[in-house]
Amino acid sequence: MKRLLQLVAAASLMPALSFAGVIWKGDFETGNTSQWTRQQAVANSRLQVVTDVVRDGRYALKATVKQGDDPINASGNRNELLYLTHETQGKEYYYKWSTLFPSNYPVHDSWQVITQWHQESCCGSPPLEFFVRGDKINLRVGGNTTPVLWQTSIDKGNWHDFVLHVKWSSDKKAGFVELWHNGQHVLPKTYGANQFGKELNYLKMGLYRDDAIKPEGSIYHDGFTIASTLEDVMPPAPAPVEETPAPTPVPDDTTIPPGDTTTPPVAETPATSTPEVPTTPLPTVGGQIPTVPTTTVSNNPNGLPDASEGVAGGCSASGTSGTLPFAAALLLLGAATLRRRRAPARALARRAKR
Repeated sequence: MKRLLQLVAAASLMPALSFAGVIWKGDFETGNTSQWTRQQAVANSRLQVVTDVVRDGRYALKATVKQGDDPINASGNRNELLYLTHETQGKEYYYKWSTLFPSNYPVHDSWQVITQWHQESCCGSPPLEFFVRGDKINLRVGGNTTPVLWQTSIDKGNWHDFVLHVKWSSDKKAGFVELWHNGQHVLPKTYGANQFGKELNYLKMGLYRDDAIKPEGSIYHDGFTIASTLEDVMPPAPAPVEETPAPTPVPDDTTIPPGDTTTPPVAETPATSTPEVPTTPLPTVGGQIPTVPTTTVSNNPNGLPDASEGVAGGCSASGTSGTLPFAAALLLLGAATLRRRRAPARALARRAKR
């Protein structure tokens, strides 16, 4: 009866896990740890909600452990938050959260549990846990006698984004886990028992480590979410960056187009031939060809005879104005010759009349 009352009380502290979409958030966006069922810590200062180191939203959890921190008088030192999920046999859920190891996180060869699903009984290794040994994060299912299923570096100073898919079962052929880390599918469905018998599990997050570790250690957690589908917890892929196409170059009007840049030959202009002027035989005077006076261009712009030039009928060779035209001279010579030929004829005609 007492066990039944405990289960009923635990169920009243959590929403039903059968609804689609996001089922529960423990992302600290309330500014405190009120989303969680309770805590196991020696002081509130060991589980601080901070704003200076966050992965999502405005708040994250900083869990700190010092040697001797043992709030429940059990093995090891711890400061952890609890959420009573109480997943039942055969149910499947997706879990998302982020974890960061600061640069001063103490590396040790012993174990340090950072996230676990613990069985209801008090003792022994949990059926599903993420733990650190040395500088490696490890995932193990089925307790400390089973092999590690996945491992990676703690990579100090950088956030680890986890998405875990679990089908809960104590049957090693029915239960499985599947893991994405930083957006990469790092562990395909791997079958194994992740519950112990009929015991239900509950979630614990913070820092729990071997009490042999002396240096103070702190770790950050953020964004824990439980959902029924992968789409509800998987961060969307970054949108592709659209590249702005380069502007099309504007042609320069002064650019000489490609091709033959040699200067084309200049076509030769055929020489203009002077048409031949038919030569008219000059009349002879007494068997002599009269001399043609040389015509020169007058310096007088008005075409009038200068005072130095000869009078009309003169023989000045310096100009043509006022001189006897060559054609008139020929006519006079022809008239004189004709009179000489006609004179003897008239004389003979008078003699005949006598």
